[in-house]
Amino acid sequence: MPIKRNDSGAIFDVLVGFGRALRHEGVAVGSGQVLTFCQASARLDPTDLVDLYWSGRACLVTRQLDVAAYDRVFRAYFLGARTELNEFLRLKAKASPEAESMLEILPGDESGEERPEEEHLGLMASTIETLRHKRFDDCTPEELEAVRKLMTRFRLRPPKRKTRRTRPGSCHRYPDLRRTIRQGLRTQGEMVEQCWRDRRVRRRKIVLILDVSGSMTEYSRALLQFAHSAARVSAGPSGRLFGRVEVFCFGTHLTRITEAIGKRDPDHALAEASRAVVDWEGGTKIGASLDLFVRSWGRRGMCRGAIVVICSDGLERGHPELLATTMERLARLSHRIVWMNPLKGDNAAFQPRTVGMLAALPFVDLLLSGHDLSSLEELAECLPALA
Repeated sequence: MPIKRNDSGAIFDVLVGFGRALRHEGVAVGSGQVLTFCQASARLDPTDLVDLYWSGRACLVTRQLDVAAYDRVFRAYFLGARTELNEFLRLKAKASPEAESMLEILPGDESGEERPEEEHLGLMASTIETLRHKRFDDCTPEELEAVRKLMTRFRLRPPKRKTRRTRPGSCHRYPDLRRTIRQGLRTQGEMVEQCWRDRRVRRRKIVLILDVSGSMTEYSRALLQFAHSAARVSAGPSGRLFGRVEVFCFGTHLTRITEAIGKRDPDHALAEASRAVVDWEGGTKIGASLDLFVRSWGRRGMCRGAIVVICSDGLERGHPELLATTMERLARLSHRIVWMNPLKGDNAAFQPRTVGMLAALPFVDLLLSGHDLSSLEELAECLPALA
């Protein structure tokens, strides 16, 4: 039921009652905090359970030890079967991995039977799991939007490698003579403490090469959103990228979209990337595109020690000999090659039959699917092991 203007006073009564319930549980909540909570909820969507949770936590909780009590009171007050809130609101938990609740919270049954809290939470978890394992080409626009919001919270951990440079450490392998002598000068030339150095550790570069041809239409936008989440990992506090993630798109031509996909706002980034790619939903020339990548960027150092992730179904319309030769060169330049083929799906015994995949498979270190959210999470989990 839509909320009318004249219901705002009743909503504020409910919010004030929530502050009173926190006081009964021993949480120190002042009148000024409750007023700030009401003002914050008015600026947000009061029918959004996620917004309500985080605004209350930001305004009403001042000590870390009160978080557990706040969560307990919030669930009992807003998710209970008999609460005043059900008379005014129809709460919706929008797709947000921060609260990990993806399903609409329905009001109590008209028969008056109480639904236990565990039933609500179990239904939410079930919806999350269903969305994680649903193929991108089977998702509705609303479900794709929910998946997109989940991807914005992806935190990829690129693998690390040891460099030849060193820094002060305690590995007892590389002696630090200069620091040892400086320490000895402070003790009248007596070497009391031996100083050592460790090798520096840096994150490996990740190169994403995405197929945006016609056969990958149902997966292209989801993969671009994944690329945006991966690119934001290498961003500093100011939002500037440090070159740890490179993103390319190809159909019949190869296009570098690293700068476009690195925008802070996901919608703006995807719009910029879409404008930059001129062969969207066209043909597929994997061999020619990868050959251009190797000649223009790979040989210049972009692939040195990097992990190259190719997202394509392998439906090659060019010459398979060119693809095999290019993949061999790419394997020599890069550290690891990961191929994500949506046709693989959940089939663990998948055997590629397309000419392009048969030519590229001997040079692929890891073959994944990339057809749903769980397969992208699998890639994120596998990355640290590829060091």
